[in-house]
Amino acid sequence: MNYVIKLSGGILLSLSMLIAAAKADDLFKLSNSQDISCSRGLAPGKLNTATCTSRTYVFNTKTSEYYRCQVSLSLTRNNKEVINVQTDGSCTKRPRIFETDSHYAFDATETAPPNTNSFFGQGGYSIWAADTTQQKVRGCITISSGLGSDISKCLDMTFK
Repeated sequence: MNYVIKLSGGILLSLSMLIAAAKADDLFKLSNSQDISCSRGLAPGKLNTATCTSRTYVFNTKTSEYYRCQVSLSLTRNNKEVINVQTDGSCTKRPRIFETDSHYAFDATETAPPNTNSFFGQGGYSIWAADTTQQKVRGCITISSGLGSDISKCLDMTFK
């Protein structure tokens, strides 16, 4: 009997851990709008370098915090072979869009540098977040100031 109670307790504990893990899986969502931009330097008879960068966003659907993620690959070659390949990437945590926890949906888009929309630096991006439990939408735009720090502002939408 003691064995049955321990086994039942173990099964219940395992099920609760699986349910918690499943809920945790729903907590973070990947943006549907990834982008990629590439540039290359060409010199006849010399080394050629191509660099591609891609960005996306990972959003916490409970707290409205998000991460801006970037990966890049740089390839250097001559006329006969690839000489060097370098990769880099990371995600940077950004502040909450809403002050309280709820259930949020989001989308993001980004200008690809260089771009005529990026007057001062490497372009900008926008994040849209909506509280799915009520009619509440907030739009945020971040651009480079060209002076070392980004400028980010959010605005609550009104419904007419």
